[in-house]
Amino acid sequence: MPRTDNDTWDLATSVGATATMVAAARAIATKSDDPLIEDRFAEPLVRAVGVDFFTRWVDGDLAAADVDDHESGWKLEHMPAAMAARTRFFDAFFEDAARAGVRQAVILASGLDARAYRLEWPAGMTVFEIDQPEVIEFKTTTLAKLGAAPRADLRTVAIDLRRDWPKALVDNGFDRSRPTAWIAEGLFGYLPPEAQDRLLDNISALSAEGSRLAVEAIPDRPQQDVEKAREMMRRATAKWRDHGFELDWEELGFEGDRNDVAEYLKNLGWQTVGTQMSELLADGGLAAIPQTNDSVSVADTVYYTSTLGK
Repeated sequence: MPRTDNDTWDLATSVGATATMVAAARAIATKSDDPLIEDRFAEPLVRAVGVDFFTRWVDGDLAAADVDDHESGWKLEHMPAAMAARTRFFDAFFEDAARAGVRQAVILASGLDARAYRLEWPAGMTVFEIDQPEVIEFKTTTLAKLGAAPRADLRTVAIDLRRDWPKALVDNGFDRSRPTAWIAEGLFGYLPPEAQDRLLDNISALSAEGSRLAVEAIPDRPQQDVEKAREMMRRATAKWRDHGFELDWEELGFEGDRNDVAEYLKNLGWQTVGTQMSELLADGGLAAIPQTNDSVSVADTVYYTSTLGK
């Protein structure tokens, strides 16, 4: 079913299922022989969601190569390495911000992110998590049953990002006079282009000087590549369905011309540096993900780190 302005989801459906997929990839990466990351909560959270496709993948009973389209630049087979590199990037971002004295963090569309529970936060740190009410409730309840406790002052903000989340954030104790570390991980592709701009506008309006921001963005594709990507997503959807999971990839994201993230943030007063996924993989000692000349692959994804100087 195509996305609508008022659609909602849990962690087994629509956009929510992608959060479970990412958690499954983190679980697999954590169990590797020489792990780059350690996320002990990923596997039990995936099992609690209960999507058989992902639990079989975590258990090694589902071979990613069997469900991948060999022509696609986005493969399930590449996900554990890619998510390990991505997780390491955002973990390091928060650690650097904390070392610089930032004591307020916001995780936008937090999904099954367990950073509030697994990172070594400094004393006096407040972490805000924003996501759909159903997602927040599930994760909070499941982690409590596991006996997990946040390592910071965790404040969950159960609201859709299409609503007035800035007000909800402030109502939950967010202090706009203090520098903040923000992340938007795996989010932009699920927002319409104008909503991406609006999100960055709101972050900037809420941020004090010295705030930091880390985001993930996919480079623009030429129109012929968009058509190719649609066809690959249709083939991937059919293969996933054959293996017992119904998720129409073509209907999850939003197309349209997007503003360049670095340039847009520059106009809002941020200084930005971008790093490609290919560099993150190399820095982590992980195998390269193939890049092609005629399409955008996961290796082309760009990770931006920004600092606000008003």
